[in-house]
Amino acid sequence: MNISGKLTRMYNEAKSNKWFHYFAIFCRIVLALGFIPSGYVKIMGEQFASGLSVNHPLGHYLEALYYTEFYYTFIGISQLLIALLLLIPRTALLGALMSFPIILNICILAYAVRFEGTRITTLMVLANLYLLCWHYNRIQFILPFKQIKQDDSAARKKQWSSKFPFVFFGCVVAIIAAVVVINHFLYDIRPGNSELECRNGCGGNRSPKACEEFCDCIYNQGKPFRECLSGYNKAK
Repeated sequence: MNISGKLTRMYNEAKSNKWFHYFAIFCRIVLALGFIPSGYVKIMGEQFASGLSVNHPLGHYLEALYYTEFYYTFIGISQLLIALLLLIPRTALLGALMSFPIILNICILAYAVRFEGTRITTLMVLANLYLLCWHYNRIQFILPFKQIKQDDSAARKKQWSSKFPFVFFGCVVAIIAAVVVINHFLYDIRPGNSELECRNGCGGNRSPKACEEFCDCIYNQGKPFRECLSGYNKAK
C-alpha cells in the first residue's frame, strides 16, 4: 500500500473513532470561546485589552485598530459570526475556514511583538488545523493536487469505535508541552504585558542593566519596538 493509501486508511479509521470526534467538538468550542469575548468587546465599542499600555508594541496596534470606527465593529461582528458557525455542526467547516486566516494572523502578530500570548495563539492555530484535517473529505476537492477517488460508504456505515487513541493524545500532550517550553526559551527578553512585568523579568536576564533600559525604552520613552530591541542587543 502506498503512502496515500495508508493516509486514507488512517483518516477513515480516525473518522469512525468517537474520541477523535469528541476532540473535534472540543476544538470547535475552544476556538469559539476564543472569538466570543474579543468580538463582543469590539461590538460594544470598548477597547480590546484595555489594560495593555499604549506604549507596548501590541498596544500601538490595538490603539490604532480601536480608532478605525466601523471597521473595528465589523471585526467584532465577524468574530461572533465565526464563533456561531463553529458551534453549529452543519456550519463548523465554514467557521474553521473563516477562522484560520484570522487566528494565524493573530499568532504571527503575537510572535512579531513577543507578546505573552504566543503559547495560546499557537495552540489555537493547531486546533484550527485539526478541524481542517478533520473535514478533509469535504475540502479535498478544492486543494491543488490530484484527487484519488474513493468509496467512503464503508467508512460511513462502520460503527463508532470506542478504542482510545493513546498515541494520538500522547502526541497532543507532547505538542502542548513543546509549545510551552519552546516559547519559554524562544526569546531572551520580552516586553511583558506591563512595565512591572517587564522589569521583573530583568532579574533572571543575563544583562539586567540592558533589560532595564529596554523596559524604560518601551514603556517610558515610547520608542518603536525594533529600536528598543536594537538598543538592548547593543547594550548586551
